[in-house]
Amino acid sequence: MVFDLGEVLVPSQGLERRLAAELGVPEPELRVAYRAHRRRHDLGDPPHRYWSAVFADLGLPPDPDRMDAAERLDVTFWSALPPTSSMLLADLARAKVRLAVLSNAPRGLAAAVRAAAWSGPFDRMLFSADVGLVKPSQDVYRRADVEFRTVPEQVVFFDDRVDNVRAAVAHGWDAHLWRGAAAAVRLLRDRGVLG
Repeated sequence: MVFDLGEVLVPSQGLERRLAAELGVPEPELRVAYRAHRRRHDLGDPPHRYWSAVFADLGLPPDPDRMDAAERLDVTFWSALPPTSSMLLADLARAKVRLAVLSNAPRGLAAAVRAAAWSGPFDRMLFSADVGLVKPSQDVYRRADVEFRTVPEQVVFFDDRVDNVRAAVAHGWDAHLWRGAAAAVRLLRDRGVLG
């Protein structure tokens, strides 16, 4: 069982609003700048390069302290598991399902997730910054099978992006668009993964 992180295990509700308030900029402008440079960050660009680009787009001076604060908020937010995800993972762990994460995520977030107490039940975690590959590249799914010690037909995968799901299906995974924990439980019961 493979999960994406952002918008699957951890929903983004409120992050961009909090970052915008922290930086004193309008939320729509923050959203555009935050997303514009994320791919390079997810591929391994260091935080100062990412936040320098975001701050430049927002017309903010490159204040190292404010960039560090933005990075801390970003990492803390994305590595905090909500109760619905905790309950789902606990059910899967009790059913002795092998769990893995495959996520486009920068190095700082990857480290925080691995260090989080909730990550204990996961057999493997693969983040884009670890391997310099991002979804929906076919290469990332092939690499994940190597890291997870799986063949494609053994994997059930949840992601919030249609392009990532389609790429995973093309690779041979049983991939599904994330529609919440309750929908995932229904699907897993249909698959005989959960009783």
